[in-house]
Amino acid sequence: MITAQTVPAGLVPSLGRRFTLSARTLDSAVTPNPVFRAWFAEQRRTNRYDVRRIPFSELVGWHFEESTGNLVHDSGRFFSVVGLDVRTEWNGYGASWSQPIINQPEIGILGIVVKEFDGVLHCLMQAKMEPGNIETVQLSPTVQATRSNYTGVHKGAAVNYIEYFRPPRVGSRVLYDSLQSEQGSWFLRKRNRNMVVEAIGDVPEHEDFVWLTLGQIHQLLNESNVVNMDARTVLSLIPSFASEGTPLHSTETLLNRLTEIKALRELVQTTMPLSDVQRWQRTEYAIEHETGHHFSVIAASVQAANREVKSWTQPLIAPAEQGLAAFLVRRIGGVTHLLAQARSEAGVLDVAELGPTVQCQPARALTLPPEQRPRYLELVLRGQGRLLYDTVQSEEGGRFHHAGNRYVLVEVGDEFPLDVPEDFLWVTPGQLAGLLRHSNYLNIEARTLLTSLRATRALDGEYGL
Repeated sequence: MITAQTVPAGLVPSLGRRFTLSARTLDSAVTPNPVFRAWFAEQRRTNRYDVRRIPFSELVGWHFEESTGNLVHDSGRFFSVVGLDVRTEWNGYGASWSQPIINQPEIGILGIVVKEFDGVLHCLMQAKMEPGNIETVQLSPTVQATRSNYTGVHKGAAVNYIEYFRPPRVGSRVLYDSLQSEQGSWFLRKRNRNMVVEAIGDVPEHEDFVWLTLGQIHQLLNESNVVNMDARTVLSLIPSFASEGTPLHSTETLLNRLTEIKALRELVQTTMPLSDVQRWQRTEYAIEHETGHHFSVIAASVQAANREVKSWTQPLIAPAEQGLAAFLVRRIGGVTHLLAQARSEAGVLDVAELGPTVQCQPARALTLPPEQRPRYLELVLRGQGRLLYDTVQSEEGGRFHHAGNRYVLVEVGDEFPLDVPEDFLWVTPGQLAGLLRHSNYLNIEARTLLTSLRATRALDGEYGL
């Protein structure tokens, strides 16, 4: 076990030092790794649930509007599935299409409570079941709740620990707080409030929650389907604190290039009746694309043990295949850089966000003409370069059914060109972390990979890269 005595001398007592120590602490007397494994296995064993596909006609509390065909909740809250018409143009290439999309304008809270035990910061993590999860129960943030949830629209039990994140917050202080986007292909301009707060005083215990160090969580990130999407995005807010060296481009240059892309790239989004969406067909059990690609909208009946509400029905997005999200990694002047792409997705809020080098559904991408396939896809699929990270992780199980992405970090050598197309940018992990202090610069797949890179480096004794 790494303890406080192993932190290099001369580091000033600071938030950075405290989180660095937590990242280097790979086991803990508060929750030893074997104790966590036994607890988590029991959570998965006892909190099983039954999710079955049902026809849309069996949805309770949901209906298709007669005038629009939109799939909406009877209360007018939670979310709806509507139609979206999209038109985009960039560098002489244009595209247009229409599709179903989730419209959930309310902003939820994703938050982790941290507290010091024996001089080391620990994160309060929840074993949470979501109906669309792969592997049933996954580790989630302390709080993972929509506004409808934590204001009681669902008429279920109160959200545990929500008082640490809502004013007046007498038992906590805010360390990190920003609005961050969710999947732009499936959500219309969706954002959640991502927060890390430090508890002041004692924190009540709960059988579904456990205290873990950053180092313990980093180890779990190297396993598939353990740490959920909401936890990964909140963890991305916690920056690394070691000096990186001089980046290839200044942050001002990066912001200028991204702003220029947003100004010159056209992205027109127009909501439309779901019944008017072209090339999508609605059957008794699904709304799906005529090609079988992309995703489908399905209905599900859920019986759960440890949720605020014990049984319900709801729509879910079911992707047609496992996705791929990959960053190419290269040392430039001895400094780790990631090759980010300015991506425009159907529901993105502000034209484009920085995403991974490659982000797609590979089987569908390979059906496209070579000139339309994602750049660098073949490099990743052929396994060129040194594989740093390769793990399948679930996306948000509250809205998506068995949505998994293969997350990959591939290190390329000096032979890989520094000169890249204008919608790609070489950025350091530290620069990405700086952008996360603000909203809508990094998409959620990029945030997962940033968290994964830190986890990989931390286990190599290089936390901070």
